[in-house]
Amino acid sequence: MQSHGITSLYELFGDLVILRNLTPFDTRLPGLADAWQEMGLPNARTPRKNEPQYATASVWFVRQARALDLPGTEVRELLFIGDTAMNDGNAFRSLARAGGWPGWCFIGSEKLNQPAAFTPESDNVTLSNRWAGLAEWLAGVKAAGARMDETTAVVIDMDKTAVAARGRNAPVIDTARIEGVERTVATLLGDAYNRDLFRTAYATLNEPAFHSFTGDNQDYLAYICLVLGAGLVELDTLVADVQTGRVDSFRQFIDWADIQLRSGEDRSSILSNKPDFSAPPGLRQIHRDVYGLVLAGDPTPFKAFRRNEYLCTATRFGSLPASAPVEQMLAEQVCITQEVREAALWLKARGCLLLTMSDKPDEATIPTPELVSQGYLPIHRLLTTAVGESIADQLANL
Repeated sequence: MQSHGITSLYELFGDLVILRNLTPFDTRLPGLADAWQEMGLPNARTPRKNEPQYATASVWFVRQARALDLPGTEVRELLFIGDTAMNDGNAFRSLARAGGWPGWCFIGSEKLNQPAAFTPESDNVTLSNRWAGLAEWLAGVKAAGARMDETTAVVIDMDKTAVAARGRNAPVIDTARIEGVERTVATLLGDAYNRDLFRTAYATLNEPAFHSFTGDNQDYLAYICLVLGAGLVELDTLVADVQTGRVDSFRQFIDWADIQLRSGEDRSSILSNKPDFSAPPGLRQIHRDVYGLVLAGDPTPFKAFRRNEYLCTATRFGSLPASAPVEQMLAEQVCITQEVREAALWLKARGCLLLTMSDKPDEATIPTPELVSQGYLPIHRLLTTAVGESIADQLANL
């Protein structure tokens, strides 16, 4: 494992970056809010990654992106590179199906304690326990008849794939997110903040067993941790009520919290009341902000948390000198995945369309105007070190 110089995701994708709200960073492409009818969607609601409407919108973006520099060129096949068999594998299948394209998908997750191996799944999805397996995968894709030319769209996941490779560098991204939650909750609770309680609550409710309650949504989890930290309900009580089915969704929980936080009103509820509860300063206002966005259907309702997540993530790009040991870089800094970088540049040189799609919210990826004035950049334009095993020689022989 070596460092391979300083770069950014912009080298690979330019501004062809599409985030959770389906508004491309490249302003030549309209976003979902303006183009939903052209996409064939029933309304302007932002779909989640696992919904059919997301694939429909993504196909439209791919075709429009190809037309930016090669008008009249039809996309005929799809390559997809990600890091999770379920989320990215299913996203690939949905996208290929919606586009009517033959396609191939690589799912990487480094497991150096195991012999290098490929595991084929259905629909041309291949799991690899080495990111360096990208070279062998591309050789197999070529042998299977892929053109890998101007008619090929290559969609690459951002977090834990293009940057912070899963199995190698991913904990840095997770740490930044947790720090963003903690910073937000600590600021809002002030002297009432209990770090041990927060960490126990976050670790407990972030487990898959509670995903049906949290929706596997970090905004929801951050809000729940805030309410727990404020003392509106005890963690043990909430866990018991979720496990028994008394509380079965985040919407039910925030509806309950809304009742609890209405001063002077009847606060009968599904959970135990705390009549002596005194809300920390600012809690009611942040609740109103989050609750209003939940009611409006915004999947990213806790904006304050996501802005802190951006700051905590951005400070981990290029945070170490280029001479730092690779082991330290992977432990402390968000790094570009060199194998993904070399595969992407090889495909780009063949004429393929490259774009990155991420379920990451804008607020966690793009700085506010105030931060821009201080020199902050969008995540995909931040410079950092590329780290990994070079596969350039293998690619040159394909």
